[in-house]
Amino acid sequence: MNITIYDVAREANVSMATVSRVVNGNPNVKPTTRKKVLATIETLGYRPNAVARGLASKKTTTVGAIIPDISSIFFAELARGIEDIATMYKYNIILSNSDQNKDKELQLINTMLEKQVDGILFMGGSITNDHVEQFKTSSVPVVLAATYDESNTIPSVNIDYEQAAYEATKFLLDKGNKGIAFIAGQDDTIINEQKYLGYKRAHKDSAIPLIDEYVVKGDYTYDSGIEAFEHLHSLNNKPTAIFVSSDEMALGVIHGVQDRGLSVPEDVEVFGFDNTRLASMVRPTLSTIVQPMYDIGAVAMRLLTKYMNKEDVSEKKVVLPHRIVERNSTK
Repeated sequence: MNITIYDVAREANVSMATVSRVVNGNPNVKPTTRKKVLATIETLGYRPNAVARGLASKKTTTVGAIIPDISSIFFAELARGIEDIATMYKYNIILSNSDQNKDKELQLINTMLEKQVDGILFMGGSITNDHVEQFKTSSVPVVLAATYDESNTIPSVNIDYEQAAYEATKFLLDKGNKGIAFIAGQDDTIINEQKYLGYKRAHKDSAIPLIDEYVVKGDYTYDSGIEAFEHLHSLNNKPTAIFVSSDEMALGVIHGVQDRGLSVPEDVEVFGFDNTRLASMVRPTLSTIVQPMYDIGAVAMRLLTKYMNKEDVSEKKVVLPHRIVERNSTK
């Protein structure tokens, strides 16, 4: 049997309006009455109907978060940042995997809106015109996390990926490496393009020619890191250092090197990107770019709360700081 607000009011001998005020935290209730109502709620096991409350307030205190892959340690840390801030501001999260599939992404956006969420956090690959149009016509605010919008119209939280890649490549060049490979992501996103531009600019500033065959693609997975290294190792002119656009792929590279009986960093230096927990778990430990995944998720969620609560937003394009952490995979 479902306990209703009527049952609580009858048992506590108060009006249903009083019970509603207690449940919603309204201060205009006498302390003795509040205590009596709360005791009755606990005794009866009453659970407020969130749907009904949402219909009354026109808010569901629910946020939709769309991410490519929850099993990825990168997106898992982002999701944790989102969840912690959502809890702080008393929002619930509906989390969905998009598999970085455009049709599924667009479908999930519609599904979130049908569920009457108060806002949407979106993490994906390419933001197409279809995405932008759907975001623009959304009845609720949308914020991008670790995702760029080429139209520059959707609020977002990122780092400076071009500068980060520049610093990583320059770090390896300054150590005397003349042949530095770059393992990029498979998708043609703005973030991938920015990382490549940083890699390219570092070569130009160091007056060292960029070797086109040293630029290969993976899909951010461990296995693709191994495959990318195998390709690079098959070249006649082998690279002495490899800059990898994700830590997980970098682990694949390190193990690919070791499977060949070679040593990191003595034979090949390896540099990652993200600074996930994997970077300190592998041996040798991985030098990498620190991309603050948790902070990106947390700041994106806080930015969304500002839009949902109609607070002033001074900067809708937030760029968080990054840094290099040097470990044992480089000399």
